[in-house]
Amino acid sequence: MKRDEATKLSDELLADLASQLDGGKSEQLVKYLDAMSQFHNYSFGNCLLIARQRPNATLVAGFHAWKKRGRIVKKGEKGICILAPMVRKADDDVEGEKKVFGFRAAHVFDIEQTEGDELPDVNRVGGDPGDALDRLRAASSSLGIVVTEEEDLGGADGVSKGGAVVLRSGLSPAEAFATLAHELAHELLHRGEDRKTLSKSVKELEAEAVAYVVARAAGLENALLQASDYIQCHRGDSEMLAKSLTRIQQTASRLIEAIRETETVAS
Repeated sequence: MKRDEATKLSDELLADLASQLDGGKSEQLVKYLDAMSQFHNYSFGNCLLIARQRPNATLVAGFHAWKKRGRIVKKGEKGICILAPMVRKADDDVEGEKKVFGFRAAHVFDIEQTEGDELPDVNRVGGDPGDALDRLRAASSSLGIVVTEEEDLGGADGVSKGGAVVLRSGLSPAEAFATLAHELAHELLHRGEDRKTLSKSVKELEAEAVAYVVARAAGLENALLQASDYIQCHRGDSEMLAKSLTRIQQTASRLIEAIRETETVAS
């Protein structure tokens, strides 16, 4: 697949997703958010491309990246086409900062298309977040957000207060993890100018989607996602949907990376 073909397919997939949501179908959105939880370092457009070309993919990397990890791509395997950014120093940038000036077609391969050394599985923790909850709390601190607990939050499980998150005491580890991820999403997404332009329902559903992706990445099962309500927020508007999903991907990726960095320091 060439760059233009990949770009066209990505646009078509987004338009199709918006159309399905407008028609009352949310199953495809959940599938793409599941893909996002697996491939949080990839843009939402590339998540769309990966999910479309290989729906059962669980871990992807380029040919040489696999080789560095002790695995090789099996003979005859067909790569998954994605769009990779091309960067270079801007002509007018004296500080040497690199900027994206275009995209090219690149190919990645799912782990099932490779063979070689076994890889550690750090994300699969069943229905219990294990030490991922402690790492998420530590990640919150690294982001400058204080996490505390109170017995009564007026019926809520968590509250975002701008620089602080309060959780209701007594939550199970899984509930605490998902709730903290939800409130951290509010902290990262909705404390700037966006809070003035986005409706309350969009903000809540963005936070819920981020929590879903982060919880799935941590191996939690039955993470709640009010995907059906997303239909009412976007009404088939593919441009609005793309912006929202990009924000969700970037925020979920930031939290997942923060958790992993905390894990590395702790180990």
